[in-house]
Amino acid sequence: MKQRGRIADMSFSVASIISTISSVMTLQEGDIIATGTPAGVAPMAAGDSVEVKIDGIGTLRHGVVSAV
Repeated sequence: MKQRGRIADMSFSVASIISTISSVMTLQEGDIIATGTPAGVAPMAAGDSVEVKIDGIGTLRHGVVSAV
């Protein structure tokens, strides 16, 4: 594991982020809001994976095919 973060550690609350974005555009079901990265940024390489887990909802996992 290279990084791990919790919602409670974010600079802005989820409600504030959604409110700000929805004031300038319509959010649709399935939209993803990228909020940045927690401390401990590390380079990614082909073969790595990115995983987002939300308790009670599920896990979204994507593999890195190539990295810049």
